[in-house]
Amino acid sequence: MHVLSKLWSDEAGFVVSSELILIAIILVIGMISGLTTLRDQVVSELADVANAIGTLNQSYSFSGLTGHSSSTSGTIYADIRDFCDAQHTVAGTFADCITTVDGADPTAGG
Repeated sequence: MHVLSKLWSDEAGFVVSSELILIAIILVIGMISGLTTLRDQVVSELADVANAIGTLNQSYSFSGLTGHSSSTSGTIYADIRDFCDAQHTVAGTFADCITTVDGADPTAGG
């Protein structure tokens, strides 16, 4: 009976473990929200980079040259719009395209 009363009144470590559990829970919740924000920002930056690369104009041209005994003709390459370069692409239309949506309704026509 003496051992049972001694175990019943023993509180050594109870406060420390409950405080550590509370601190761990708060840290885990903070890490989840922080990592979610980090994930969203990384996706946003990668979408910006993809849009910047997608809007590069790859057209080039050079004119012909004529020398004393030889000549070369010029050439031109015009970068035409691809199917992913549509002005108002609806998200999910093409599986190979990266489409960013700014919150506005793309079907509203505005």
